[in-house]
Amino acid sequence: MRALRHLNKYFLKYKFRLIIGLIITIIARIFAIAVPKFVGDSVDIVEQYINGEVSSISEVKSGLMTNILLILGAVLISAFFTFLMRQTFIVVSRFIEYDLKNEIFQQYERLSLNFYKKNRTGDLMNRISEDVSKVRMYVGPAIMYSVNTITLFVVVIGYMISIAPMLTLYTIVPLPILSISIYKLSVTIHKRSTVVQQYLSKLTTFTQESFSGITVIKAYGIEEQTQHDFKNLANDSKDKNLDLAKVQALFFPLMILLIGISNVIVIYIGGKQFLDGKIEDLGVIVEFIIFVNMLTWPVATVGWVSSIVQQAEASQVRINEFLSQEPEISNTVTEHTPIQGDVVFDNVSFTYDDTNIVALKNVSFEVAAGETIGIIGKTGSGKSTILDLIGRLYDVSQGTIRIGNTPIQQLNLDELRKHIGYVPQDAFLFSDSIKNNIKFGKEEASDEEVIEAAKNAVVHRNIIGFSKGYDTVLGERGITLSGGQKQRVSIARAIIKDPKILLFDDCLSAVDTETEEEILNNLHKISKNKTTFIVSHRVSTAKNADKIIVLEDGKIIQQGTHNQLVSQEGYYKELYLKQLSEKEI
Repeated sequence: MRALRHLNKYFLKYKFRLIIGLIITIIARIFAIAVPKFVGDSVDIVEQYINGEVSSISEVKSGLMTNILLILGAVLISAFFTFLMRQTFIVVSRFIEYDLKNEIFQQYERLSLNFYKKNRTGDLMNRISEDVSKVRMYVGPAIMYSVNTITLFVVVIGYMISIAPMLTLYTIVPLPILSISIYKLSVTIHKRSTVVQQYLSKLTTFTQESFSGITVIKAYGIEEQTQHDFKNLANDSKDKNLDLAKVQALFFPLMILLIGISNVIVIYIGGKQFLDGKIEDLGVIVEFIIFVNMLTWPVATVGWVSSIVQQAEASQVRINEFLSQEPEISNTVTEHTPIQGDVVFDNVSFTYDDTNIVALKNVSFEVAAGETIGIIGKTGSGKSTILDLIGRLYDVSQGTIRIGNTPIQQLNLDELRKHIGYVPQDAFLFSDSIKNNIKFGKEEASDEEVIEAAKNAVVHRNIIGFSKGYDTVLGERGITLSGGQKQRVSIARAIIKDPKILLFDDCLSAVDTETEEEILNNLHKISKNKTTFIVSHRVSTAKNADKIIVLEDGKIIQQGTHNQLVSQEGYYKELYLKQLSEKEI
């Protein structure tokens, strides 16, 4: 249970609730064992009447009525405290589940971009959902049933020994066998449940990919083949579920069998001892039969709890694996650090450690505050990497990046990113309204600011054309918008933030040339006092920049203004002439 020690801080946090839960459990069990005692007393009253020890029928009725009322009272009080017990322990488990999920999510937010390139989204989701749910079973039901079982055993076995020691010994003999059997069964159920979960995950993944790629499936006419693959996967899943159901079907019959054996032992041994005069009252045997049935389920839960603890341990190991990771990019500066607009790359090199691809090689350039720099180059030349390094999504392998004459690692990371407006190459929109997607850049923005940002991004006319306008809710990944519309909403999101540094990563690739020209004119007005980086494959996008750099294989091969670059032979001039001729055609 070493991995589960991580949860001790939460047990400490809710220690008072847990202590109250323990006290409530003890009270509930004390009243629970009172029921067999009153039932036994009732049997003794009837026995005394039969034996002639009590001659008055009214006395018998009075005694039975008193015991019935006492039984009802004990049952109600025990039920009430059992309810409080469940409320205490289960509520604490939900609190711990909430805290643990928040801890994991905060850790996910802290971890660097490189972490997400190395891990699958489905696995990350599974750890914060399924794994945390298994851990919650440990901190809730497992602990509750463990406390309940221990308390019940101490109270019940202690009472049983006090009235019939030898009968108690015979009575509890089958209980360890029951516990071990349930444990073995639980382990098998756990293994087969894991396989079932894996197949469920495969089915879910297959279905999700089929729905997401339904256009391709229909275009290639492979519906029949896809259905055949799904049918095979579903049949495999069905077989695994049947294997699990066969084992689960043994659980309650096994428990009932062992309960029956215990009852037979009590009746046989108890009856023999009663006839031999070792037990004076017949009610003791009745009490023991009730006690056996009371103890059976708690004993059965020992095996079940053991299985839960195993699963929780395995899940917590997976959770701790990520919680123990330190982010590659960390905020080492806590004090306020002013962010200036000038950016300097000094002999910067960068290699992606997951692929070992050298993205930048000895790149050096300067951008003064308020200037616009265009970055041109072929796919894979390192254009996007420059923007990622400015946002400190990665740290440089060699060299230095300075912002406001301060090395970027010495800036407060939170403040740095608050002063950056970033439009990625693959525009991502959340499943929310268009208004909220734009306000993601500035949460407190007014409706007027949202509309103004949309107008500058030349997407306002499209938005008001929708039936619900800015309140139109976007589907997953913004699929209700075209590629160009998504890019422009992303631009509006960056503009409304009013940052000191704007980073545009080929964000006009899905926009027609006329709209592009209109957006660029608006951006030129907006970015007068902002340092702007524009990455593009189009010369038309970058030509009005104060400075342009051309990258090839991670190196700067040309730099200057548009007029300077078109007047000299090289990649920029060739690209310009090629795109100019395409536009004329």
